[in-house]
Amino acid sequence: MSWHHFYSAVLLLLVVMMCWVSGAATADERKDACPGPSEKYFVWRDVKDGETVDSLHVPSLVEVDGDVFAVAEAQCTKKKDDNKESFTGIASELLELSDENLKKELDTNKLKTQVLEECSTLGGETCALQSVISFESQSQKKLILGRPTTVVKGNDMYMLAGIYLRENVATCQESARDAASFELLLVKGNVSNGGSNNRIFLNDTYVIPWTSNDEQHKSLKSLNGGGGSGVKMEDGTLVFPVEATKKEEEKTAEGIGEAVSLILYFSEDNKSWKLSKEISDDGCSDPSLVKWEKGKLIMMTACDGGRRRVYESGDKGDSWTEALGTLSRVWGNPTERKGPRKGVGSGFITATVGDVSKKVMLVTLPVYSKLQNGKEGNGKGRLHLWLTDNTHIVDIGPVSGNDEDVTASSLLYKSGKDNRDELIALYEKEDGHEEDEEDSDEEGEEASLGMVSVRLTAQLQRVKEVLATWKKVDERVSKLCTTLLAAKVTLPANACSADKVTSGLVGFLSGNFSGNTWSDEYLGVNATVKENGGAKKADNGVKFQGAGAEWPVGRQGENQLYHFANYNFTLVATVSIDGVPKSGSVPLIGAKMNVSEGENKLMELSYDNEKNWQFSCGGQTTEKFSSTLGAEKTQHVVTLVRNGNQGSAYVDGKRVGGDAPCALGNNALQEISNFYIGGDGSSTVAREGVPVTVTNVLLYNRPLDGNEITALNTKNVIIPKLEGPPPPAVGDPPEQKAGTPSAPAGPQLTEQEHSSGSAGENEDSAGGTNGQEEEVQRRVMEVNATALSSSLGNESQGNNSDAGTMRGSGLLPSLLLLLLGLWGFAAL
Repeated sequence: MSWHHFYSAVLLLLVVMMCWVSGAATADERKDACPGPSEKYFVWRDVKDGETVDSLHVPSLVEVDGDVFAVAEAQCTKKKDDNKESFTGIASELLELSDENLKKELDTNKLKTQVLEECSTLGGETCALQSVISFESQSQKKLILGRPTTVVKGNDMYMLAGIYLRENVATCQESARDAASFELLLVKGNVSNGGSNNRIFLNDTYVIPWTSNDEQHKSLKSLNGGGGSGVKMEDGTLVFPVEATKKEEEKTAEGIGEAVSLILYFSEDNKSWKLSKEISDDGCSDPSLVKWEKGKLIMMTACDGGRRRVYESGDKGDSWTEALGTLSRVWGNPTERKGPRKGVGSGFITATVGDVSKKVMLVTLPVYSKLQNGKEGNGKGRLHLWLTDNTHIVDIGPVSGNDEDVTASSLLYKSGKDNRDELIALYEKEDGHEEDEEDSDEEGEEASLGMVSVRLTAQLQRVKEVLATWKKVDERVSKLCTTLLAAKVTLPANACSADKVTSGLVGFLSGNFSGNTWSDEYLGVNATVKENGGAKKADNGVKFQGAGAEWPVGRQGENQLYHFANYNFTLVATVSIDGVPKSGSVPLIGAKMNVSEGENKLMELSYDNEKNWQFSCGGQTTEKFSSTLGAEKTQHVVTLVRNGNQGSAYVDGKRVGGDAPCALGNNALQEISNFYIGGDGSSTVAREGVPVTVTNVLLYNRPLDGNEITALNTKNVIIPKLEGPPPPAVGDPPEQKAGTPSAPAGPQLTEQEHSSGSAGENEDSAGGTNGQEEEVQRRVMEVNATALSSSLGNESQGNNSDAGTMRGSGLLPSLLLLLLGLWGFAAL
């Protein structure tokens, strides 16, 4: 849609606020209740004496000409007679954080706050000073601005916000809201040149005349800014996250229109704007947006059901795919929050950090304290910083204080020369006391104590150390292919390269074992060793005897870094079984479901007293597959693969239980609680005296190809030792418990290169047509659609052809040969 008249001096877009009265009211009654329209003009001005900023909401950070400013929605009041009159504005402040002053709470008395005020006449002195917005409106108005969302282009700041006029509250307010489409306001601001007194001035202001009459958006009632920051595309187009509300017939149980998320494109060059399609799921609010590789947009939303969902689009929002194989549903969304602001906006940016020059995503979200040092926590949201490359996710650590209850946040990365870059967070924290309902904001805003800006110097250094560690391990992985070629191992063309070998490799358990914690070499999620007296450290792993390790998925609780395992995964390990059990079987690797009753094992590979491998899937044991443990064969590579609603197991490249995969059936809808390794945590009587050594456990977020596993040739390949000292420990992280995100501590000797990966393609379709299986198939299709644009690393994201040919690339033979070589090297 184009704007035919776009003036910077005077803008005369008429927004008709109509007031409808239900029932059989006469024309005179309607006229008395809803007076006719009169033209009103508004301009920006600073707050005056007697007007105060009571609270701040919806934080945003912008960098303009080297200066960093905080921008927020300001809830203001002024005394009028014996009452207080409330209104909203936009507050901003130049941030001057330093090494000596890393943290500062915004002072509401010192903020530069601007509001839209009515001009008495168009020719008046005030109206002549700047651009004017003209509304054709009803009677006495109350102008509401909501959820400012910012993008910087050159030296200008662009801000999108929701706007509407509340009129005749007693008689017309609700019907006016139902009839009128809430508008979007686009404001262009610039920065004054006053040194330390630099400030943002809001100037050119335009109303985007949105209506829901078009077919695509006819179900929407209103639009609002998403809050936080938008992005600028390569062609200069500005993209803003937008939150919409559906019409009355689609209200929630709370009487609130269902929230949906989408984006708005704005081009200043041709003065046009466009709304995208909505994401596929309703009930998702507070969208945050980043631009990823090759024009791909990634949107994070706070959704009903207690989890944050992430969506990807490579076609400017014409279609959205939930990123089930990577970031979606990893982070929790507090279900205790009610009302239209039940979600919280996340800080969500991309940055190319440090000497590694690797593009990553940085996320800030609150973690809600349940337990602290074994005691009941305070339940407050403590803001944490997360690092991800769209495959791995690392909790860098807390940003806010332990006693602060944080909601929405914003992030900004400021690059600089000589390693003088900065990472800055701005977050909203809530007041600790409850307010009377009459005094609370009429629009459902929760009371806020204020906003805090903090320079994340230590956290940024930690990010760099993590990336440096990844790079050093990357160099080691790249040497493995050279060793294979030197050993004259036959590999398919282009099959052995660091990006393919590690595509989708998310977790790695190797030699970092201490106490009861088996630490993830990828610094993600630690495993917990049960019956610790029966576990001892081994080269590149753990030797179990009457014990086992649990690697949590759903058991992590609020934030589940391995949530992808509920759709697709591959779990690979090397096992050595020292003897044969007297009776029963030895569980080697498996996955448990999060169920309270009945069989809780989704998949399991075990070895029994008759020297047979057993694969159980969906509660059933398949036909036994015999394999003799001889002196010449002391180590085995065992693999579990989940491909949607199908499962399979392999030993040394051979499928256990026949050629057909096992159908998980209704169990495919059950979420995974945890993986188990070396034992399932049940009675150990039948396994006493049978030591099992498990080394180099790898977890992928996609199914590895079964045909390529079958082609494995189990030749010994010598892998050279790492030259020089091991990679340095990363920082001084806080103590981490087993089963929680791993802290980057200790020597990182065997960590693998990480590149973006996903769930791959579905090999076979499942039988049956019942609703549950159709739901599983739908999920798998979504996961695999995401895989088309994220399976072969950051450089190839968005390139569907790369991912589409991966399954026949020869990746698996070279990968498992490398693993076997690594296992052989463990004894050197």
